[in-house]
Amino acid sequence: MSGRTLRPHVVVAAAAFFVLLGAAGVRSTPSVLIDPLRDEFGWSRATVGFAVSINVLLFGFIGPFAAALQNRYGLRRVTVAALATMAGGAALTTQMTRPWHLFLLWGFVVGTGAGCMATVFASTVASRWFVQRRGIVTGVLTAATASGQLVFLPLMTHLAGTSGWRTVAVTVAVATASGIPIVLLFLRDRPEDLGLAPWGAPADHVPVGTSGNPVANALGALRGAAGSGTFWILWGSFAVCGLSTTGLVQTHFISAAHDHSIPATQAGAYLALIGGFDVVGTLASGWLTDRYDPRKLLAAYYLLRGLSLFVLDPALAQGGSGLFGFMAFYGLDWVATVPPTIALCLQHFGGERGPLVYGWVFAGHQVGGALAAWGAGALHDVSGSYRPSFVLAGVACVVAAVGVGRIVRSAPDSSARIVGVAS
Repeated sequence: MSGRTLRPHVVVAAAAFFVLLGAAGVRSTPSVLIDPLRDEFGWSRATVGFAVSINVLLFGFIGPFAAALQNRYGLRRVTVAALATMAGGAALTTQMTRPWHLFLLWGFVVGTGAGCMATVFASTVASRWFVQRRGIVTGVLTAATASGQLVFLPLMTHLAGTSGWRTVAVTVAVATASGIPIVLLFLRDRPEDLGLAPWGAPADHVPVGTSGNPVANALGALRGAAGSGTFWILWGSFAVCGLSTTGLVQTHFISAAHDHSIPATQAGAYLALIGGFDVVGTLASGWLTDRYDPRKLLAAYYLLRGLSLFVLDPALAQGGSGLFGFMAFYGLDWVATVPPTIALCLQHFGGERGPLVYGWVFAGHQVGGALAAWGAGALHDVSGSYRPSFVLAGVACVVAAVGVGRIVRSAPDSSARIVGVAS
């Protein structure tokens, strides 16, 4: 494959990266708004957490149908509609005065749009455009989603403190809408549309296509996977992943830091550290998934994450280097679980249904995230501390590590590998 035919693949991947990075900031905004909304409206942590839970659930459960819609109607159309929905919902939150406004806009509207931009989007782009280096591309795009939710937090906490929370909502709406022209100009549905093959595809490569009703395809993938113990182990472990990251740390860390007299701007900077280290960790995980048993990688990731959560509350109490060390370590492990989880879905369920099955596994991630977003706030309202939530999440991670180690090894499907041969 000549250098000239490689460029469109890189352009599409880069466009997807910047779109995901810009859109991801919308989903991290509620963590900045917990204290400002409580100060202005008297809304409790549990109230804001419930809106986040709606968002998180929709983000997960729309994913499988979004993957099917992308197959049926194309990446560009679905992505433009998703970005417009997210931007509109975020902008309208500036007018909210009641809790149900928050539930409707940040929960249902933004959650629906965000569901079409879940990691199934990254999986679809990587699987359509790349055979070789698919793991690295998946890691990069996944890092854009996760890191984008964190690296903008210092700016958003600064805006919330100096200009008010409504300025934050307008800023993320503009950032999300700015992705629409990038999609229209640079994103393409498939390399075959340009007369190209995926990067590194063999000469006899046959594109995997999906026809029929998108809803029926998504539900059919679930029915086919539901009888597999591997599916439920992956679903449950990914629920723990969401519980311990987006639901707990991302949503409640700034509020937890406030309990220990750490300013919101400083707490936002700590979360941004996770975003920076997450890029390194996810890329490394993609490289490792190409070379090692993804089951063992997942077990190690969950075990190390669980052990680190046991020391988060003491680290908050001490601040300083201990908290920096936690953020660096947690960032490396933040979404490192994604490449091996996708690899296992493709190995066990094949190249055609694997991405749809992963969409349902990702729904488990969001169930766990929703539970923690609401539950950690409610538990704090009762106990006055986030420490019980951190400990419970740590225990859940250790259980997940044991669970993924029980997955039966499957011979990799060479036509559905998440990564190709390194070159």
